[in-house]
Amino acid sequence: MPAPFTWTVRVYYEDTDAGGIVFYANYLKFFERARTEWLRAAGVDQQALLEREGAGFVVKSAHLDYHAPARLDDQITLTLTVEKLGRASVQFAQKAYLGDLLLVEAQVKVGCVDLAAMRPRSLPGDVADKMRAA
Repeated sequence: MPAPFTWTVRVYYEDTDAGGIVFYANYLKFFERARTEWLRAAGVDQQALLEREGAGFVVKSAHLDYHAPARLDDQITLTLTVEKLGRASVQFAQKAYLGDLLLVEAQVKVGCVDLAAMRPRSLPGDVADKMRAA
């Protein structure tokens, strides 16, 4: 199995709640950014995909388990592994770490859609090939 894609993010004041820890919903933003950076690293330009194919990605489902908090100024390492690449969807396993401490783990399913009709569509062949190669 290939090594997971990793990306780091610093926790800013805006990411925290009144208790000084990362607000739980902000992990969804962190994981979204990691998926975007993974696509970029794989050579998938989402703006070009929109302009060329009228296609984009939407989250179909997300399941998160929280294990430990992160705080202001922490540097979080996010990991991403593709669990399943389907015809029109991708299932990701994502994790957030502070050093070796597992903070959050998530399973996120993303679908490819025709953005004008908001209906599922197949991943363009070149995009699927780049995802497989990554």
